[in-house]
Amino acid sequence: MSDNLDFIAPVDDGEEGFLIKPEFKPKSIRSFVIRAGRITVGQKAAFDTWWPTYGLSLYKGMLNIETIFGRKAPLVLEIGFGMGDSLLEMAKNEPEKDFIGIEVHPPGVGKLINNAGKEGVKNLRVFMADAMDVLEDCIPDGSIERLQLYFPDPWHKKKHNKRRIVQPAFVQKLRTKLKNGGVFHMATDWQPYAEHMLEVMNVAEKYVNLAHGNGYSERPLYRPITKFEKRGERLGHSAWDLMFQHC
Repeated sequence: MSDNLDFIAPVDDGEEGFLIKPEFKPKSIRSFVIRAGRITVGQKAAFDTWWPTYGLSLYKGMLNIETIFGRKAPLVLEIGFGMGDSLLEMAKNEPEKDFIGIEVHPPGVGKLINNAGKEGVKNLRVFMADAMDVLEDCIPDGSIERLQLYFPDPWHKKKHNKRRIVQPAFVQKLRTKLKNGGVFHMATDWQPYAEHMLEVMNVAEKYVNLAHGNGYSERPLYRPITKFEKRGERLGHSAWDLMFQHC
């Protein structure tokens, strides 16, 4: 088993299953809540089989992207890929690009690497860690062609707004990781959060809004519509895409 799996530990409470512990550095405020990380024996077997192929660790430090993928290609990084269905679809649809996904919740990570392995996807790697830790410790400056943040937790209560991941300091941290001309692409189905994103980004240094009139963008064809999004559409909910280029 890869040493990247040293954060997977058996449960000792007598129940059948295993606990997965994502990698973290101490932080005061996080933009997510860690839910139960217990997985079944079958799901752990998927980690045992596919994590050595797809898994990346904070403890390895700064990445050499070309070495990891064995080639020089545009890099797409997605923060918070959920269950991974849309990220896997994009990786398959854009084989000329390399993809790195970051997610803290083990079920989504397990599902993604299991499906990617079964389908023989080569241009995908995964961190199970906090995005800010990954950006600070592992992603080289000026390396990302497209950075994706789709449907992050809106933290809709006013007292929790400070937990929203899209904040001025965060988007400037992202900018250092984007190539000149690289694109930061966000999407949300929560209108107040879309308005917050637009407000933050339209005044962010060295970003330009790719939408006409500095508003929202049309969903690009490369972004699949998720099952969650389709369900929302049936209920009359909308989604907003925002695309900003580093200049």
